[in-house]
Amino acid sequence: MSDDTISRRRAWLMAARPHTFPAGISPVVVGVGVAYALGVFAALPALAALVGALLIQIGANFANDYYDAINGADTEEREGFTRVTQAGLIAAAEVKRAMYLAFLAATVVGCYLVYVGGLPIVVIGLASIAAGIAYTGGPFPFGYHGLGDVFVFLFFGVIAVVGTVYVQAAAYAPAFPLTPPTGTLPTAAFVASVGVACVSTAILVVNNVRDMETDRKAGKYTLAVRIGYTWSRVEYVALLVVAYLVPCWFVTHGFGYAALLPLLSLPLAASVARTVCRYDDAAHLDPALTRTGRTLACYSILFAVGLAL
Repeated sequence: MSDDTISRRRAWLMAARPHTFPAGISPVVVGVGVAYALGVFAALPALAALVGALLIQIGANFANDYYDAINGADTEEREGFTRVTQAGLIAAAEVKRAMYLAFLAATVVGCYLVYVGGLPIVVIGLASIAAGIAYTGGPFPFGYHGLGDVFVFLFFGVIAVVGTVYVQAAAYAPAFPLTPPTGTLPTAAFVASVGVACVSTAILVVNNVRDMETDRKAGKYTLAVRIGYTWSRVEYVALLVVAYLVPCWFVTHGFGYAALLPLLSLPLAASVARTVCRYDDAAHLDPALTRTGRTLACYSILFAVGLAL
């Protein structure tokens, strides 16, 4: 195997951004925990939801890499993880093609989920793919207009968790329902989704705080650029506080004290929060970004286990 081959494989891995995968996997994990607790766990829909979520995550990462480069948001001044299009490691046309292939693969997986969940899954799937592209592409890239946090909260939190619970519960109903069958959208799914949504959004906050100055120069007005360092840090801490209050709701609604297991990840979250509140350079915030992702993974696994218990 030549060095060029190894370099190319590494470049594609960098473009896929595996450090962001917890944002795609964690909602499905929590959705499985909720479904198990409610007695509607279904293995095949859960697996399909996981694969579909990862494919959409990868497609969105390719889209961000491509559109940030051609829109001029990624420059040589940008700190943080390397963007392969801007760095010239992979041609822009190839990254764009890979984006479409990832979304196509997600659509193929989604066909089974559509059979199980019906028309609601068609709406969710198309909206997720469209949002993944529109985050940095299209005539109004909402990641450039301070709406990225809302996007992550909804699609990598609320919709992902509730959708995972839905396809499992819908597996016990007739195939291809036109509207959600009774009992497939439980309140517990929505409440659990808030915790995941908050920590997922916190990942984006770290990323945007790190890139604040270069984003401002490039005309990319993320929420962090709009509200500044202080309020971005307030947002980060507030998101974590809400996330760790969510398990308390489950204890007060009959799920037992095992639902408090996510609190075991609180020391990690507090440690990362201290870093985010003190520093704004890539040397500190790149590790903080990774550690926030680990916090999300730990939180979600513990939450799912606690709910299942």
